Amino acid sequence: PDGTQDVVKQLQQVYGEDRILLRARPRKMGLGTAYIHGMKHASGNFVVIMDADLSHHPKYLPGFIRKQLETGADIVTGTRYVKGGGVHGWNLMRKLTSRGANVLAHTLLWPGVSDLTGSFRLYRKSVLEDIISCCVSKGYVFQMEMIVRASRKGYHIEEVQLLNS
Repeated sequence: PDGTQDVVKQLQQVYGEDRILLRARPRKMGLGTAYIHGMKHASGNFVVIMDADLSHHPKYLPGFIRKQLETGADIVTGTRYVKGGGVHGWNLMRKLTSRGANVLAHTLLWPGVSDLTGSFRLYRKSVLEDIISCCVSKGYVFQMEMIVRASRKGYHIEEVQLLNS
């Protein structure tokens, strides 16, 4: 409903349907089910998850890959909440909601990751499959549940600093 499919179709005309894949769903069904749907179509040993609106710049992807290769991490997650990180273009309410959710989650859950609400992550595919199979959330909190469950299961998680544009 937000026009993402139309943009994908335009990109397919430019780059080709073999490079830009659209795997449409019949209706809006929640973030968790979108991850599951996408993973059914993913190939390779790693999966990158990022918002379709490009709120996280793809220029950070080489840093994610580099961090994974250097550390052997199961998950590399972008963080806005370390020194030098941050967001631009967000209104005060969105910043407060994100920051508040992170503070609350850290206080209650101690996940060992600075940015639980971020949606820019690289997963080892087998780890993503394992974590998704345990999750019960379907909406916004799904991203938080994913990283907390990964932490509790002992998966190796690394962070890459982001400065959103």
